[in-house]
Amino acid sequence: MNAKFIEELSLNGWPSLSTVVYDGWLLRFSSGYTKRANSISPLYDSYLPLDEKIVECEQRYKVMKQPAIFKLTSFASPPRLDELLAGRGYKIVDRTSVQTRSLDEVKVPVITSVSLEKRASKQWLDTYSRLSGVTSRHRHTMEQMLGKIQGRTGYIMLYDDAREIVACGLGVVEREYIGLYDIVTASQHRNRGYGEQMILHLLHWGRDNSAKHSYLAVVADNRPAIRLYAKLGYKEEYTYWYRICAEDR
Repeated sequence: MNAKFIEELSLNGWPSLSTVVYDGWLLRFSSGYTKRANSISPLYDSYLPLDEKIVECEQRYKVMKQPAIFKLTSFASPPRLDELLAGRGYKIVDRTSVQTRSLDEVKVPVITSVSLEKRASKQWLDTYSRLSGVTSRHRHTMEQMLGKIQGRTGYIMLYDDAREIVACGLGVVEREYIGLYDIVTASQHRNRGYGEQMILHLLHWGRDNSAKHSYLAVVADNRPAIRLYAKLGYKEEYTYWYRICAEDR
């Protein structure tokens, strides 16, 4: 499996408000909402002098009043970029595991109280904002980003027996893959299997909409989530991490 292909899917599944292509690097800007949508992805071959490119990136993010953040993988271009950034004082934050699984066999969920919609309703947006702590400052940016997704989307909410929403999430289908995003369970309802049930519903929905595989990203030190995804059959495909200047952390 081509890790760069999965990385491209993930960039499409979580789009930025604007993207600048600069000598093979993707500079993404989204008013500071999430590192993934406000960082530099050095995916493709690079030709300009690296020191010159890094300074130019820093200046572009400074104009936007944002720190320069690099999203790095083992296949970043050029390979010595990570070492060079470290020498310039950039520190690693948020090591993340990108995981995949086949949809050949997916367990049938036992909890059937869910709603799954093509677009983000006000209820879904309110629920996700509340459960994940999205601030009012970033709410509009989040809505704009979700509206830019080009793949087929499924916004899900899962209910308990009292019809309380206990979990919500998003699936994005593109090129036979369903990516999982914004997976969150209410803190008071965690460790009860709700997250697993919701994801099973999303995977079945993805399969019904032409997906044959699934991918997701999970921060490496999120042990409960790592255990859940292992239980669901996900395996690590590659990792990424962010480099950010110490003074900007």
